[in-house]
Amino acid sequence: MCARYILAQQHAAERAFGLERISWRYEVRYNVVPTDLVPVVRVTSGTTEGLMLRWGLIPFAAHGVAPKGASLINARVERLEAGYSWRMPWERGQRCILPAGGFYEPHVYEDGSRAPFFVRLVERDVFGFAGLWERSIAADGRVVESCALITVPANELMASVHNEKQRMPAILHVEDHAQWLRGTATQARAALRPYDSELMVAHRVSRRVNSPQNDDASLIEPEPESGERMRTLPLFGSQSDSH
Repeated sequence: MCARYILAQQHAAERAFGLERISWRYEVRYNVVPTDLVPVVRVTSGTTEGLMLRWGLIPFAAHGVAPKGASLINARVERLEAGYSWRMPWERGQRCILPAGGFYEPHVYEDGSRAPFFVRLVERDVFGFAGLWERSIAADGRVVESCALITVPANELMASVHNEKQRMPAILHVEDHAQWLRGTATQARAALRPYDSELMVAHRVSRRVNSPQNDDASLIEPEPESGERMRTLPLFGSQSDSH
């Protein structure tokens, strides 16, 4: 599951997604965590807009209260039509895109130890996760809008990086943005597939990213391996490309 990612620069995201209405305002972030307000692209009354929603979906029937024990930040593609939390937004076509510049996933070594890795795309500094959004009304009448990103089975690269879960976020190809936001359910479903391994790279980073208190550019800097791990660590994409 994806529980940490970085935000793309606001103006770059606005250009990348061709927004017609801008309701968001945010700074570059290097450690977005669940329950944060995050930038989201969706279509409202025929207009493509950018706005801020809570990351962690709150179901319509939850009356604006986040379910206990379930953060609902990731929706498995296999459960969109049947999952209690995902079925209604999926059937109503409440699809959105979460702009990002990269994301973090843990890698488990043979000795059982874990380390975070930063994953990004080779050809784009700004990309989007496919997501669902929901609106829930609290007892006091307050409207709470929230979202979750969708996950798909891992590609070859992500199966090596995120070797414990074998999942990855549903990263949209540029040509799939319109059909995800505006297409039929069948057209949108076709956009949910593992991204191409050869268009992604990953490297190990500091465990500082595990704390939400840390949020600075140094989090995505490579942390070198040493000793035996340096000899046995898989090569996660072309490390010659700079971010």
